[in-house]
Amino acid sequence: MSNPPMYGELQPLDREAHKNLKLDTSQAVVARVANQNSVFLAAVEFGDACKEYPIVFVRAGEAGPDNKPAVAPLAVLGLKQGSNLFVDGDKWTGNYVPAYVRRYPFAMARLDGNADNLAVCFDSRWQGFNDTTGEALFKDGQPTEFLNNAKGFLENFEQESERTRLICNLLVEMELLQDMRFEATLPNGEKLDVEGFLALDEKKYSELPDDKVLQLHRNGLIALIELHRLSMSNMNRLAGRYAA
Repeated sequence: MSNPPMYGELQPLDREAHKNLKLDTSQAVVARVANQNSVFLAAVEFGDACKEYPIVFVRAGEAGPDNKPAVAPLAVLGLKQGSNLFVDGDKWTGNYVPAYVRRYPFAMARLDGNADNLAVCFDSRWQGFNDTTGEALFKDGQPTEFLNNAKGFLENFEQESERTRLICNLLVEMELLQDMRFEATLPNGEKLDVEGFLALDEKKYSELPDDKVLQLHRNGLIALIELHRLSMSNMNRLAGRYAA
């Protein structure tokens, strides 16, 4: 089982092996993402995230049968590798915390590579897990309300992630994304150069035939595209944060 960014070692929860496991929720988790300059963002989050973070797309995984690469949206949190401008010690300084961060220290994972075999997993290296203090995960061999609530959040996250994947596939199919870069010169003369991401191809978007525009509208993509476009102005705001 691979460990996604932010996670140490994912293990499937087992009601017998982990019957006494508890989670100390007072332990701040944001430090786990302090060295990540971006995190996955589901399409449903664009409305909240676009107010603070640039929303970009990156190539994710291998190309499909049509030789077009899979892509995924990210919330940009910093302009340099290893730098998150929204983490200050154990506090998140932005107004909106992406769901990818909020689900920690739990995650859904596919066991044995089987897409239909999803299990609730936990980061066994997270210091908040112990056998004495915090929210119990099991009681009398059954999941507690706390764990069921966490599972519900994870299931919703997976559903929205799948919806986001389909949306991204459509953007790729219509060839509406292109390689972009961001450049800025700070007041002290330092130059920032961010590349390796995809953004809307404005020319191709403006030249779409009416039937394609209608297809985007019916799939709810017009609004998402506009939120993505709006969010790109946050690149300059990030540069201001970095300079400060």
